Amino acid sequence: MKEAVATSFTRIFDILTYQADKYPQKKALNKFANGQWKGYSIKEIQKQVDALSCWLLENDYQKGDNVVIIPEMGRPEWMIFDFACQQIGVVLVPIPPTATDKEFEHILSETSAKLCLTANSGLYYKINLVAKNLNISLDIKHIEQQTQGYFEGLKITKVTENTLTSLQQIKNNISENDVVSIMYTSGTSGIPKGVILTHANFVSNILSIFAVFPLEHSKKVLSFLPFSHILERTACYTYIAFGVSLYFSNSRDSFLHDFKTVKPYFCTMVPRILEKMYDYLQEQLLEKNWLKRMLIRRAFTIAKNFKRYEKHSFLYRIELFIVRVFVLNKGRKQLGGKMRYIAVGAAALRPEIARFFSAAKIRIREGYGMTETSPLISINRFNPGLNKFGTVGIPVPGVQVKIDSEVDGEEGEILVKGPNVTQGYYKRDDLTKDVFTSDGWLKTGDIGVFTDKKFLKITDRKKDIFKTSSGKYIAPQPLENHFVRSSFVMQCLIIGFNRPYVTSLIVANFSILEKWCMQEDIHWTSAQFMVLNIKVRAKIKEEIDKLNEELPNYKRIKNFVLCDKEWTIESGEMTSSYKPLRKILIENNQKAIEKMYKKL
Repeated sequence: MKEAVATSFTRIFDILTYQADKYPQKKALNKFANGQWKGYSIKEIQKQVDALSCWLLENDYQKGDNVVIIPEMGRPEWMIFDFACQQIGVVLVPIPPTATDKEFEHILSETSAKLCLTANSGLYYKINLVAKNLNISLDIKHIEQQTQGYFEGLKITKVTENTLTSLQQIKNNISENDVVSIMYTSGTSGIPKGVILTHANFVSNILSIFAVFPLEHSKKVLSFLPFSHILERTACYTYIAFGVSLYFSNSRDSFLHDFKTVKPYFCTMVPRILEKMYDYLQEQLLEKNWLKRMLIRRAFTIAKNFKRYEKHSFLYRIELFIVRVFVLNKGRKQLGGKMRYIAVGAAALRPEIARFFSAAKIRIREGYGMTETSPLISINRFNPGLNKFGTVGIPVPGVQVKIDSEVDGEEGEILVKGPNVTQGYYKRDDLTKDVFTSDGWLKTGDIGVFTDKKFLKITDRKKDIFKTSSGKYIAPQPLENHFVRSSFVMQCLIIGFNRPYVTSLIVANFSILEKWCMQEDIHWTSAQFMVLNIKVRAKIKEEIDKLNEELPNYKRIKNFVLCDKEWTIESGEMTSSYKPLRKILIENNQKAIEKMYKKL
């Protein structure tokens, strides 16, 4: 059982003192450098935060000034700089490194940022060009990936007693209602809009998480989502408040190494990572070794029916033991062997994947949130009876959720109210007015319903629901999730607005498809040519037709465009939270879509 925690902080930077007083960590923040993990104690971090705050003051940064950071992965430096800004009222504006030049221009122009710190030299030169095009004065610096000290490029001098005294006076005047950050979000379309978040917003969410995350101060956690990601940023604050030892993954290519060397017991994830692990196992079903195929197939069947707190037959328990030893435990070992809990957010997680990892003794809990709510709104609990796969759980303490449903229905737009909700969008009073009801409820834009009177289920985005020319309403997200159940389908985008029937863009799982081609003696060249192969298209159609049988006729996919590349954040076809950019994808494939409809 985790220890009950009595909290005593109202501003985010107070959690440093909170940890130092309650359970000081000798390795509070950790990064991988020069072939080994290097840890920094909470006392050392406090000194570095104060020194950086003093540097900002000495360089004429004042309360209300905006500064930009462009991080790639999380790392101690970003948190230290964040806390240093908070202590003197400077507002942090994180931007994902995958932002377009137009997005960088918009954010830098709108915020009038005085300083920009980038994760590497490539981003440094990119922002220099953007600033030059805008003809703005912007101090731009970058942190080298393997820098040993904190912000050596800033040339921080020794802190004087006078500066520390001034710093303490400023800290004392920072209110819980002061702005901490402007976090830009574009959702799935439109110009980026800056969400204003205060200390009170973040702290209320941290306190909510205290009640639902099974964190213990003696344990290790791994962070590998970018610090510009709202879920990870709030999670990192919470880790410090809990007193756990926080490790930052070095890069996307080092995930497996980091899991195996850190051996964390908790982390947050986006579904795509779990999906790739699940897809890898499905790929093994095409192996020639019949025993391996049989064990993996049985593991999928056993996991599909797994319910942690239900009594199972003796035979089921024997089979579960066998598939755990030979299949499921291998996946757990890839995550370090000690992983017990994973909180998933940002996009929908397929229930069969959650069950699969739960059968492997890793409890996956899906949650729901948005930048405007700092971010957590609801989450499935880790306690017995408070989890339901396929839902995003129960509203967290302090947050109210209601459904703005039609008179005769239960489904409708999800509305939220609570201390975690933003005051609005930066310099966009028009957008702020549109996103709130007259009585103060935030309109999320998501459509949902409560199941079993307490579990919130997201059914789609309000703006994505469309009507076909035959008058049928289509919610695309549930259909997209339905078709990616095929191991051959990696990504799916449902199309049909003002069209006579439903079609889709499909990205195949090319790893599995290549193995299948080898089995079928189909010569494999490259994805660009394989998507045109008649036998490949026939296989994808066979997979779609099988899943079509479970749907009413008006929801069935009648035809599809087979894309030759995965949609990614880097290609500009996915948001930073791994949601497909519907408008962009349709524009990029417009000719193929028109041709597809003409054929039918």
